[in-house]
Amino acid sequence: MNILDIGIDIVEIGRIKNALKNNDNFLKKLFTEKEIELFKEKGYAPEIIAGNFAAKEAISKSLGLGIRGYDLKNIEILRDKLGKPIVKTHNNLEKICENYNVLEIKVSISHGKDYAVANAMTIIKDK
Repeated sequence: MNILDIGIDIVEIGRIKNALKNNDNFLKKLFTEKEIELFKEKGYAPEIIAGNFAAKEAISKSLGLGIRGYDLKNIEILRDKLGKPIVKTHNNLEKICENYNVLEIKVSISHGKDYAVANAMTIIKDK
């Protein structure tokens, strides 16, 4: 196993609050149905949504692509039974990961009063 790359992102929680209030399509545009269900279970807490958004951005950086050839809905951040973030890829990003020989994408999310931050690491197969 090797590390392809790492990524980090930080998001102002206030910007997410404003997007939720002012844009009815914000969640549907960027998040999967399962993620939106998670947000619903968490009372649409803006810090949770900001954390997922930051994680998607960090993942895009850990792949070294930015957001090219796929969209953010191709990245899904769910939680295991203990609350640990789990990354799933879909559609074009799933194909990109296969081409890069990605074994796993790890992500960690944290937040404070004003900011959510996430880091990601993409692990690939040995060649």
